[in-house]
Parts: sequence; C-alpha cells; structure tokens
Amino acid sequence: MRHDARMLMTHEFDIELPHSAARLFALLHDYDHWTDWSAMVHRVDVLWPGDEHQNGRLRRVFFEMPDGPTGSSLELIKDVVPGRGHTYVMISRDGNDHLGHVRLDPLGPNRTLLHFDEQADMDADVYAFINKNNEDHMRAASQYLDDHPEYRPDLIDPEG
Repeated sequence: MRHDARMLMTHEFDIELPHSAARLFALLHDYDHWTDWSAMVHRVDVLWPGDEHQNGRLRRVFFEMPDGPTGSSLELIKDVVPGRGHTYVMISRDGNDHLGHVRLDPLGPNRTLLHFDEQADMDADVYAFINKNNEDHMRAASQYLDDHPEYRPDLIDPEG
C-alpha cells in the first residue's frame, strides 16, 4: 500500500493463476456464485444490468466488515474488456469514490496474471482489512475453479 500526492492510498496486487482469463472473467462477473466462493461476500444485488458486456452495470455488494457487521458498497462497472477485465467505481455518499481495476493477462494455456489495483482515501487500518479481503477474494475465485471443473468447462483451454 502506498500514498500518492493527493493522500490517496493505492493497493496493487498481482497473482498468477492456473486458469484461463476467460474462465476467471466469467466467474468474477457471475454474481450469483460469489457467495459460493468468497467468504467475505454475503450477497450481490445487480441494480442495473448495463450493456451486453456489463458496461454501466450497477451492483451493490454486501460484505463482512471488521468485528462482524455487514457493510455494503455501490459499484459501477465500466470500461469492460470481455474476458480481460474492467474498471469499477465504488460510489460513496460523500463523493469520496474509490477507483479500481481488474485486469487479466493471459500467460499461456490456462495461465493468467490477475492484476488488481484500487485507490481510496480512508482509514489505513480499515483499508488494510479491505486489501487483505480483496486478495483473499481473488485467491478464492481461483480455488473455486480448481474445486469445480464443471464450472464453464467451455472456457478451459484444451492445450493446457
């Protein structure tokens, strides 16, 4: 985590995963399954579907906060590149929006570098909690795909 000149904290996370970018993308955009694999997520409501690629999608994510309460975030999905990533804006009541990106870079058959970054202006301890959970969220998505080969087998590269 680092601070930029405007006092925003930035978190960047990269991890190589043993799945195709298309399959990871499908799971990350399949909100009906998030509670199957992400321990911190209680539910996701799609408030506006956006276009055929989910550009303009508005989602509300309900998640676990430190010490047990449930928090929620209103998130706008934009700049979607199908099978490769998206930008999200976590919309706050006070205009202190967070900006994040998920990018999936294919490295070979069923090998993908997942890059996640987010900028926020918030309490450093709360942000550290969120960062850990975001990283765990991405790892859990990969573990779910490991444990569920039946999930979108059409997106498994046969050469892998």
